[in-house]
Amino acid sequence: MTGTSANTAAERPSWRAVRQIFPGTAIKSPLSAAFWVAATPTIFVVLWSTGFIAAKLGLPYCEPLTFLALRMTVVVTLLVALALIGRAPWPRGSITGHNAMAGLLVHGGYLGGVFSAIHQGLPAGLTALIVGLQPLLTAVAAGVWLGERITLRQWLGFVLGLVGVALVVWDKVGVTALRPTGLGLAVVALVSITAGTLYQKRYCGGVDFRTAGAIQYTAAGLALFALAAATETGQIQWTGEFVFALAWLSLVLSVGAISLFYALIRRGEAARVSSLFYLTPPVTALMAFGLFGETLAPLAVAGMALAAVAVAMIVRNR
Repeated sequence: MTGTSANTAAERPSWRAVRQIFPGTAIKSPLSAAFWVAATPTIFVVLWSTGFIAAKLGLPYCEPLTFLALRMTVVVTLLVALALIGRAPWPRGSITGHNAMAGLLVHGGYLGGVFSAIHQGLPAGLTALIVGLQPLLTAVAAGVWLGERITLRQWLGFVLGLVGVALVVWDKVGVTALRPTGLGLAVVALVSITAGTLYQKRYCGGVDFRTAGAIQYTAAGLALFALAAATETGQIQWTGEFVFALAWLSLVLSVGAISLFYALIRRGEAARVSSLFYLTPPVTALMAFGLFGETLAPLAVAGMALAAVAVAMIVRNR
């Protein structure tokens, strides 16, 4: 085999992976491709964690479902424009319905449940702890529905990760005077993100994110608009903080982070990808410490380390 052929063969896995994550990428160097593939999980965790910070900025000025419905409108407009400019292919037949269902679960059920639970008075720490069950629940369901094999080391990692999340949010749980409605909404969010992750993995692969995303966010937006019209006043205070939070959540989270999340699901096992959510509370806590001066208890620091070890145990190649 010639040197050129050997190099080409060695580059193929990186090129295939980077094209799945960044369609139409102009990356020329195989080293650059390998770097972006390796960095994608870290970029996703950081971007996803900023969503909780942006929500904290925007929710005082708008009710949760109205906020999310407006966010869906901005995202759909952006994705349709990008799809038309790039002449992206639109899914046809049953795949359209599958993407609509995935959007209802991931964007409607999960985001609507989390935002509404906090709005109902459920402490953010307890909400994070309930939703933090998602990687463990996904691992159980993925073994049954997708046939993924979970090793003993990975099961141990899932349990340790949950313990780590609990330690991070323990001082913010606040279990007094809880409303059953808030707890129920948090459980709805947990079930929705778990089911949406598995549904996306099984039925929605191989579709351009711009067009698939437009369908998903349209389905979620219509549902959120209907719920908001039935349960909320629709009043919005257009402050600078609200506009910034809306723009950040629409562009960075709903386009950037979600596209990375779906690309990671397409490339890897659903259970392994879901384990990255264990890192969200620690990273969010660090951001809140730097931006809002929130304290970091020694127990939380220990939980961060434990969550990082847990994810390493889960994602390490067999």
